[in-house]
Amino acid sequence: MARNSTVWSPAELHRQLDAGSRFTILDVRNRDEFEVWRIEGKSPIRSYNMPYYELLDLEDENEEVAAAVVRAAPGRLAGKLPRAGPILAVCAQGDTSTHVAEGLRRLGYQAFNLKGGMVAWGNHYEIRVVEESARFSLLQVSRPARGCLSYVLGSDGEAMVVDAARHIGIYTGLAKERGWRIRNVLDTHLQADHLSGGASLAKKLGVDYWLHPYDSIHPEDLLPATYAFRYLADGMTFTVGKVSLRALHLPGHTLGMINPLVDGRFLLSGDTLFINSIGRPDLGGRAKTWTPLAYRSLQRLLALPDSTIVLPAHFSHMHEADELGCYRASLGTVREHNEGLRMLGKGLPAFSAYILGSLPAHPPAYDDIRRINTGLMQVDEAKASELELGPNRCALSQHRTERRLAA
Repeated sequence: MARNSTVWSPAELHRQLDAGSRFTILDVRNRDEFEVWRIEGKSPIRSYNMPYYELLDLEDENEEVAAAVVRAAPGRLAGKLPRAGPILAVCAQGDTSTHVAEGLRRLGYQAFNLKGGMVAWGNHYEIRVVEESARFSLLQVSRPARGCLSYVLGSDGEAMVVDAARHIGIYTGLAKERGWRIRNVLDTHLQADHLSGGASLAKKLGVDYWLHPYDSIHPEDLLPATYAFRYLADGMTFTVGKVSLRALHLPGHTLGMINPLVDGRFLLSGDTLFINSIGRPDLGGRAKTWTPLAYRSLQRLLALPDSTIVLPAHFSHMHEADELGCYRASLGTVREHNEGLRMLGKGLPAFSAYILGSLPAHPPAYDDIRRINTGLMQVDEAKASELELGPNRCALSQHRTERRLAA
């Protein structure tokens, strides 16, 4: 635990979640915010939501918040919080929860505050090594709160970034630390669930930004991207130091979906294939038309060797990570456990029925996110954070157990 401290940083929270530690969360955000997005881990976490305005009935504007917690909590939280074990107080930005945690400690609870709140948790990144050899390094950059994954390939002083998130400092910092020069930036597709940092990272560094031309047009507005980019095409090969990367065009989730194959062994599967699910084909508003494309693309993907390591652009749950905290699996393993892939063997009609019968609601924010990702719309940091609230919803999750698509 975070000894000699009353605060958990987002990194400490991730460590606790990754270890499967037992603790309780008291989330004092509004109920609608809690329902849309909450902290999840490898193991089920006991979370209790009580909006601060229900918990804190200040006697006057000068009353200390912690004192108000001491006065109100015994009655309003009776039986809700365990006396033994850590309690993590959580709010939007880590301000109100600081006083809530202090009040709980005065009542004898082992209470901590999440530094920076859910905003900081949403912007936290973890880095895991996929491959580290004399020839090249392949790093997975995860954003745990959102389930987003990006990659940095480095070799012989050069690097390529794939599916960069909007906080581009994580990539420039990694490159500086490793002594790499980022020479190319690539997006596997037009992202809908989060704001891409690809174009801005390439512009900042003065390097090429690569995207398939089909994904440079907003699918609803039918307007082209406003930024410069280089055209990705099926079979195109890149050299990064001593290693090569080949672009596979696998439409379905989007028309321009590209899956880079690194060194013939590591498939950056974008939103085509996830560890436990497959990409939803409806976000462009053409599910019936794009489902057959996804069917053919997945068949092509399954022609790769079973030893190919699948590295997706998203994960749905932390328990999908391996023992080193990396979200990866061999294609052979994915083939065995992924329900969407098993449905391929039943033919296109059954596959289409499975897909079209499993589609969740279209998240309204995704349309604006794609407008931003094509340069058609500009937003400030506050709006960017608001649009990215909640987990991703771009993939088809397991049909029987979750009935939802993951992005």
